[in-house]
Amino acid sequence: MFKKPHCPVIALEEHYWDAELEKTFTGSEAGRPGLQMEQLHDLGALRIKEMDEAGIDIQVLSHGAPSTQKLPADTAAALTRRVNDRLHAVVTGNPQRFAAFAALPTAVPDAAADELERTAKLGFKGAMLHGLADGVFLDDKKFWPIYERAQALDLPIYMHPSLPQADVRRIYYDDYVKDFPMITRATWGYTVETATLAIRMVLSGVFEKFPKLKIILGHLGETLPFLLWRFDSRAKLYGVKLAKNPSEYIKQNIVVTTSGMCSAEPLDCTIAALGHDRVMFAADYPFESAQEAGEFMDHTPLAELVREDIAFKNAAKYLSLKS
Repeated sequence: MFKKPHCPVIALEEHYWDAELEKTFTGSEAGRPGLQMEQLHDLGALRIKEMDEAGIDIQVLSHGAPSTQKLPADTAAALTRRVNDRLHAVVTGNPQRFAAFAALPTAVPDAAADELERTAKLGFKGAMLHGLADGVFLDDKKFWPIYERAQALDLPIYMHPSLPQADVRRIYYDDYVKDFPMITRATWGYTVETATLAIRMVLSGVFEKFPKLKIILGHLGETLPFLLWRFDSRAKLYGVKLAKNPSEYIKQNIVVTTSGMCSAEPLDCTIAALGHDRVMFAADYPFESAQEAGEFMDHTPLAELVREDIAFKNAAKYLSLKS
């Protein structure tokens, strides 16, 4: 057991899998190797043990990719409701250790907005969406009812990666997937896909329409904090027509987590770009280095008040969470 920060630790990108929803997953999205499957299905003793070993006091549980983003419209709302109700039962069974992000039936955006509101009444802390919604980027205006409702409820939407679109995978990655299977996922594909979504949301005008909308990005912002100057300088050069510089929307509407980024150097860069008040802790559970993520929070050279903000206070503020 290592010495954790002198405050509770809230972790925000902590996945599980629902048995009924899992049956709808196909191809490379169906199943996970070895211990991961056991971890994803466990919401009891094993998870609590690993949380304790990693120094995590509270997990905000969310369904792993692709979650409900590929369900057909005729079944999406009903199945998503059952998934969220089962997750709610887990949280109410152990409210000192668990909170939750809702899954949303994006195939029917109005129903997704209603589900966000329904789960908010159950105490959910927002929602998590994964990658494309049946091949469509989530900046598309048909999804804006979700964002309108999220702003009205003052709840964040966590944009989590999923596999790139099939043609993108074929053109960009297929000749390397055999020898480097993670190239489409956390090694590179996830970052490109989710950063592209975030930029598309800036360009779409959704943040102008809903200026108080809060979006969460994992992995220290999917490289966006490192490119703010470039976004603004090219936007000015080529006459991008937005009310503000692109960087201002990123700083105003996006907060980030440390998921999958247990390294001091990118954390320093992200804090310099966005400020430590827009960074939150995530261990990206389940993965082999959950304890490493906790140790990272303990050993990274940060002022203690900054460490407490990242580990606890920022999540408590943005998600209305308490220890």
